[in-house]
Amino acid sequence: MSLVIALIVIAVVVVAIVAWVIGIYNGLARARIRVKEAWSGIDVQLKRRSSLIPNIVETVKGYAAHEKEVLENVTRARAMLDRAATPGQAAQADNMLTGALRSLFAVAEAYPDLKANTNFLELQRELTDTEDKIAYSRQFYNGNVRVYNEKTATVPSSIIAGMFHFEPAEFYEAEEAAREDVKVSFGTN
Repeated sequence: MSLVIALIVIAVVVVAIVAWVIGIYNGLARARIRVKEAWSGIDVQLKRRSSLIPNIVETVKGYAAHEKEVLENVTRARAMLDRAATPGQAAQADNMLTGALRSLFAVAEAYPDLKANTNFLELQRELTDTEDKIAYSRQFYNGNVRVYNEKTATVPSSIIAGMFHFEPAEFYEAEEAAREDVKVSFGTN
């Protein structure tokens, strides 16, 4: 009789351990899926911004034909963003594009007719709205990455994460230049 009880106790312990491992694994898998979903949100907004940029560039081209280098930088940065495969590459390309767009809007400041153009103003509003959505998406993504990375780094889930090859995710980080304050001037040149 005591052998049967011992086998039952062992079976219960084994089932409890298996259930515990499954629970931790499922928590890690859900966290990884939330990270991928959050990255998808950033990707959607980056693509939206990327599709707005040719319209802005074409509108500015008509007014600022001699600002070729600025327009080429915007186009080049947009292409890099479209080709980015990882969050790190996307962040780097996004930072380059943000700088190029700053230059583009600085050029626009020199053309009063362009600043008053309704198409340009609408595109600028859409871009601003998209930038706000990108900022929110980055926060959402980084929050999910933090939760996921905490799970992969803390005991006991780190043991299961190691066994099943759950790798930490990359945070979406701004470069030093992107952290600088943006200077806005409403004065005339």
